[in-house]
Amino acid sequence: MGEFVRIETGAADGVATLRLDRPKVNALNAQVVSELHKAADELAGRGDIRAVVIWGGPKVFAAGADITEFSGMSTEDARDLSQRINDAFRALESLPQITICAINGYALGGGCELAMAAEFRLVGESAVLGQPEILLGLIPGGGGTQRLSRLVGITKAKELIYSGRMVKAEEAVTIGLASALHPDDELYDEAVKLAARYASGPAAITLAKKAILDGYFLSLDDALEVEVEAFAACFGTDDAHIGVASFLESGPGKAEFSGS
Repeated sequence: MGEFVRIETGAADGVATLRLDRPKVNALNAQVVSELHKAADELAGRGDIRAVVIWGGPKVFAAGADITEFSGMSTEDARDLSQRINDAFRALESLPQITICAINGYALGGGCELAMAAEFRLVGESAVLGQPEILLGLIPGGGGTQRLSRLVGITKAKELIYSGRMVKAEEAVTIGLASALHPDDELYDEAVKLAARYASGPAAITLAKKAILDGYFLSLDDALEVEVEAFAACFGTDDAHIGVASFLESGPGKAEFSGS
């Protein structure tokens, strides 16, 4: 258990909350990044957890990097920091569990980049997202130039990154940066409900995630081979036998899966 990042369970069966808690605004310093990476490594080995909600609390998700660490930073120091941030976020992105980010308040800079490493982003009405690094004479260093363009398209990503403009919740949903909008005081519960739905699904969900991630940057022919292998692997799970038998006996949508 880290000082600023902890894994909490009990909100729903098979669901964990990855909780950021560094007052006042969950600024991402080197220690937080390290603790996020360690938490991701722990979650990757937790077979009892099938979905993860990433949450910064009811007031703010993460207002960005701790800029005090940037003072006097050399080119080599910056390269090392960027690599460590990207390694941590990539570890979270690659988790076998389904990941859902619940964003209350600010998710800026590194906070927005952390959110984009999750599969789904739910936003509260107070949410504000953006990559304002250009206002410091910098660019995003935690995947922002790459994930943002993949989520909202390259032209919109350029506009946001070049200007440093912040995006409120409704616009975030409209442009595809967020998945859904909820009242602030209902956001975390809604994220847990969504996580619980995926956590109760078949083992094939994990295989689907792996096929999508592994195939995304490949040629279509190579990506289809990834899918073939993942499809075949489904038939090595108990849930495939449960699902097929349930369909034949009772029709679709009635199977109760074991997650194995």
